[in-house]
Amino acid sequence: MNPVALSLAIGAYDHTRDITDGSVPVEGALLRTQNLPIEELFFRFTFYREWDISEMSSGKYIAFRAQGDDSIQALPVFISRAFRHSMFYVKEGSAVRRPEDLVGKRVGVPEWAQSAGIYGRGYLSDYVGLDLRRIDWVQAGVNQAGRVEKVALHLPEGLHLQSVPSKCLNDMLLDGELDAVMSARPPKSLGKGIERLMPNYQALEEQYFKDTRVFPIMHMLTVRQEVLTQHPWLAMNLYKAFNQAKNQSVDRLSDVTASHAPFAWAAESMQRMKALFGDDPFPYGIGSDVGGMINRTTLAAYCRYGFEQGICSRLLDVEELFPKTVLASFKV
Repeated sequence: MNPVALSLAIGAYDHTRDITDGSVPVEGALLRTQNLPIEELFFRFTFYREWDISEMSSGKYIAFRAQGDDSIQALPVFISRAFRHSMFYVKEGSAVRRPEDLVGKRVGVPEWAQSAGIYGRGYLSDYVGLDLRRIDWVQAGVNQAGRVEKVALHLPEGLHLQSVPSKCLNDMLLDGELDAVMSARPPKSLGKGIERLMPNYQALEEQYFKDTRVFPIMHMLTVRQEVLTQHPWLAMNLYKAFNQAKNQSVDRLSDVTASHAPFAWAAESMQRMKALFGDDPFPYGIGSDVGGMINRTTLAAYCRYGFEQGICSRLLDVEELFPKTVLASFKV
């Protein structure tokens, strides 16, 4: 069978590098890859579906699924995942010193449906115990004016969200128009008038995982449905190849013989991750193994956050997110 030529848009990651450079082939497929900045990639795929396969915001994806949009399918390949205690920013010298102080304050977000913000607000509501309706929410670009929402919202009664397309969050925070900002991308004035609300975020994130078993999933790998309809074998072949590439990346970064990334103690950091998350510190899939159960717990919480926060019009089940062909595997 001649390989099917397919286009792929994805960020430049070590754990996907072996796919994009061809050292781990996707059986039956020939990929033409573009590496793009995340904001550009998400914008172009969300609105125009420019590629066959694309990295995509998990927040946008669950919103589309809840609305009955089946034009794309996600695979349980979780390209980016990160804890988000570090995403809370305040002006230096602010009276807001802890998450509980956000009650009654004006808090800016780049998009209500941004994945990081969904997890961040879930942390505030579930873990800290805040009522999100007691915060005055403002939507605007982080460092540039003009950013807008990309999906339809179904905000719960009593929650107030104001869009300010003429300003950016960085400037509004410095000017005192906001009390805090929640953003995956830091404001440009971080360290120059803006600081993190939780500077000890890493220790807090580790404790959060131990308490909840939630390891936030930011970006998924998605495929246009018409491609999967024509080539149903592609879903599992992509999953297997991306999983192999990720495992090879983990092996590289675990190697103490030579540094495979320009960081001191990279191998030691990988061992620390394995101690926390298990032998697979960056798990894909939703199986019954340790990593799969972490992913199920994370996605179940995330779907609930999306519904409670008005990103999803209905509550999704985890199994609804992925093609049935990748939910089970053969045994020998």
